Amino acid sequence: MPTLVVHVVHYLVVGGLENGIVNLVNAPRPGQRHAVICMTIGGANRARIDSDVPVFELHKSTGHDVRTFARLVRLLRRLRPDVVHTRNWATFDGVLAARLARVPMVVHGEHGRDASDPDGQNRRRNRLRRLLSPLIDRFVAVSDDLRRWLMTDVGIRGDKVLRIHNGVDTERYAPGDPLKARDALGVQPQRLVIGTVGRLNPVKDQAALIRAFATLQRKAPERLLVIAGDGPCRQDLEALAASLQLTDRVLFLGERHDVPDILRAFDIFVLPSIAEGISNTVLEAMATGLPVVATRVGGTPELVVDGITGHLVAPHSPEGLAAAIGKYLTDPATRSAHGHRARERAVKEFALDTMRDGYADLYEGLCGGPKPASVRTARHPIDRRLEQGKY
Repeated sequence: MPTLVVHVVHYLVVGGLENGIVNLVNAPRPGQRHAVICMTIGGANRARIDSDVPVFELHKSTGHDVRTFARLVRLLRRLRPDVVHTRNWATFDGVLAARLARVPMVVHGEHGRDASDPDGQNRRRNRLRRLLSPLIDRFVAVSDDLRRWLMTDVGIRGDKVLRIHNGVDTERYAPGDPLKARDALGVQPQRLVIGTVGRLNPVKDQAALIRAFATLQRKAPERLLVIAGDGPCRQDLEALAASLQLTDRVLFLGERHDVPDILRAFDIFVLPSIAEGISNTVLEAMATGLPVVATRVGGTPELVVDGITGHLVAPHSPEGLAAAIGKYLTDPATRSAHGHRARERAVKEFALDTMRDGYADLYEGLCGGPKPASVRTARHPIDRRLEQGKY
């Protein structure tokens, strides 16, 4: 039978981690297949997962939910996976559930941190990561920064920690017709567009970008800031833009599913986060041929080469963002050159197949090598009642 890998995630809303799951499970290596368990809801990205990949939603309540934990154990026992792959703190209890369900191999991925613990120094969480590490066969970090943190701050043995960078679909995210993209957004072709894409969450700090834009806007009112994404901070961000008299200069697009087209409408991409693992949106902007202004946090310096493909600035600094963006606004030749180099780097270093191969090699290695050719196309015997939600 093919190797079954079950991914345990919090949900499948629009986000970098969730997008990576979709890209991974939709292209399995021969001899492997995937299933996804959402501890809460599916979300918008569930619709992007191929129909032959089972997806289960457990609708976990906020906080400790013993009943849902027990349901997770029962579901894993019925699925009988070869590997369970949990991700981030929100699904860390899935490690214990997998072992109670007698899953042979357990992988835990760290994809980034949230605003409540941007430096990963929460003692309770790190203590639990360390205490449960004997139950985990491999930790996967999506950046060298997170790998160092797991080994140095958390105390995980180096031979158990693997780094696999995120990948980007460089065919879907590619330079295109900016005039057509702007026309679709109702943006005049002559305007300089500064843009960002991401969940409107405190950790992304779009407020710093709006304040930086306010500084730049005083000098050239024809510029436009486009913010694509939704989240808990949207109302506050809209109020901030209004208070700075930028209502007609900041365009909030909300949650979008046409990000490749939106990026083609930008001249400059900005990521003002206070913490990051490896940003999918930065990779997508690079693949689109955009210069990137980003904060020097987490794994972002592993993507953006300062002064070559973009500019890196300190977090929590609207002044730094404004200065870096301003360099591109007044120097279109450098803006174009950095965008071209960013595209080259995305294609060469961060192709989607490289990421997929990294995970497939990991699962294959944990399960004793590739499956014989005779079983590579066989279906894993998952009970059809499970696929219909009766679990």
